[in-house]
Amino acid sequence: MRVDDLLTVVLRLILALLVGALIGVERETSHKPAGLRTHMLVSFGSALFILASLKLPTPDAQLGVSRTIQGIAAGIGFLGGGEIIRSHRLNSDKEEVRGLTSAAAIWVSAALGTLAGCGLWEISLIGGVLSYLVLKVVKKVERYL
Repeated sequence: MRVDDLLTVVLRLILALLVGALIGVERETSHKPAGLRTHMLVSFGSALFILASLKLPTPDAQLGVSRTIQGIAAGIGFLGGGEIIRSHRLNSDKEEVRGLTSAAAIWVSAALGTLAGCGLWEISLIGGVLSYLVLKVVKKVERYL
């Protein structure tokens, strides 16, 4: 995986923004707090971490990339956790949990950006399209269940 070419770096970062936007558009049109810009930035940031890891000279580059991916996967959980809200319903003892899908979408955006940063554009694009379909189409199916 060579990232010595500036055009390669730019294309990977643009891809990260685009796949983050795929999820962000759906979240934005669903009026969720984490929308277009948030998902684009999460995906973009993940790609930046990967590209930094790929650019740094290390004795074992694959180990460095693997550690970076682990850090992204763990760290993004904090952002997703902030999206989850637990509240009590009025006149009820039941708790309601909201934001789980948005938290999962943030996590997926990070994965898509990671893929883009690694240069795995096919998987990143396919994952972005499938994520969009899950958010848009499966939501309609859920209403009938």
